[in-house]
Amino acid sequence: MTDPAAELAPRILAGERRALARAITLVESGRADHRAQATALLERLASAGKQALRIGLSGTPGVGKSTFIESFGMMLVRQGLKVAVLAVDPSSARSGGSILGDKTRMERLSREPNAFIRPSPSQAQLGGVARRTREAVSLCEAAGFDVVLIETVGVGQSETLVAEMTDLFILLMAPAGGDELQGVKRGIMEMADMILVNKADGDLKPAALRTMSDYAGALRLLRKRPQDPEGFPKAVAVSALAEEGLKAAWEDMGALTAWRRENGHFDRRRAEQARHWFETEVREGLLARLQSDPEIRAQMQALGSAVAEGQTAPAAAAAEMLAALQR
Repeated sequence: MTDPAAELAPRILAGERRALARAITLVESGRADHRAQATALLERLASAGKQALRIGLSGTPGVGKSTFIESFGMMLVRQGLKVAVLAVDPSSARSGGSILGDKTRMERLSREPNAFIRPSPSQAQLGGVARRTREAVSLCEAAGFDVVLIETVGVGQSETLVAEMTDLFILLMAPAGGDELQGVKRGIMEMADMILVNKADGDLKPAALRTMSDYAGALRLLRKRPQDPEGFPKAVAVSALAEEGLKAAWEDMGALTAWRRENGHFDRRRAEQARHWFETEVREGLLARLQSDPEIRAQMQALGSAVAEGQTAPAAAAAEMLAALQR
């Protein structure tokens, strides 16, 4: 039988889109044999040492993320760059498949030979980030893409998770009144490297410029981060529809990335992220083992029932379970 890792690795390194799509399907699979094959494939590709600029993009539904990504992606493609988009859709509770179908909303970009768009169902994962998105990013890097855009659902803790797998975290906001600024969580503001206020065109342009000014003021009040040069994080007004402000935003992203590379923050952050995902993988593996062992699962269920019925305290039941695992 053909070894998928041996077959796909050279084709991905050659930039074959079909092979890349097959590989992403492989890493997204929950089957144990596919998991082993995906791990072997990623191990083979890791030695290639290719890097892309990873950009995370989040924002509330209706802010225009797909329109922005298409316009922004088209601009990058026109500059001669290869762009991959990993759009994490909400999952259908019934089928587990994508609901929004982002690829259908980026018609121009999807036709570009130097662009690759992959919608992935979030599969009820924490924060709406697909379970293997970070591995899909590695595959896109190995395939020679220069920029990888990761669009998240923009709910719950997706912002925290996407910040742990990207080099730049961009928050896309819509024009709004000053009171709406109070609704933006401080934690999200602290994670953002840039805030882009979209829809700065037509009748909404004055409101967008006011909103940009509000966010700029809020960012200046936040604690200065060591990974930011003077003037960052910043707020910028853009129009995805009119394709205005996109070039300036890209130049700002490039300047920030260059400064971080020169000062060691870029590589240090990548190393921290690799360690974070290693520890996450270990934790997930341990939890999966708890579920796969019938004896352990039965004991978990029994102790869970005892806790639910008030027969034992949660802490005591957990200590008993952990003691049993050590025997």
